[in-house]
Amino acid sequence: MSKSSRRIVQAQLNIFDLIQEVSQKQAEAAAHPQTAGKASIDAAVRHLITDALKRCLLDRYEVAAKMSSILGVEITKAQLDSWSAESKENHRFPYIYIGAFCQASGCKALARYMAELCGGYFIEGEDAIRLELGKIEEEKADIANRERAIRAYLERLHGR
Repeated sequence: MSKSSRRIVQAQLNIFDLIQEVSQKQAEAAAHPQTAGKASIDAAVRHLITDALKRCLLDRYEVAAKMSSILGVEITKAQLDSWSAESKENHRFPYIYIGAFCQASGCKALARYMAELCGGYFIEGEDAIRLELGKIEEEKADIANRERAIRAYLERLHGR
């Protein structure tokens, strides 16, 4: 392998730029009503479900059928309608269905919103792999620093 093929591409994002970019995308994708408390979360979830269903290439019957298949529990169009309607205050979207909804609708905005509520990030695909690789590189550097410190301590002990 030649030296030129080992060069780092300057246009490549570093891990901090990647986190910042993902954070900005999440902030743009998540709905943020101005009201406080549970109402804001409820309204945001309903909005995200409604928006995902509008953008989805499948109709609500098909999304419900896909969710049913994924979960092994019957999900109906009427349930989707209730979870998205602001007038149905007593019909809340079950948290345990988020993964199935995201898969069925093809929209990950609801998962991004939930991650953001917890102070985290929703990172998928190649970006997640890059972040994991970055963590491994940091761990390797930490181990190398600890190894150097131990070797230096041993040298002092033996008077070298």
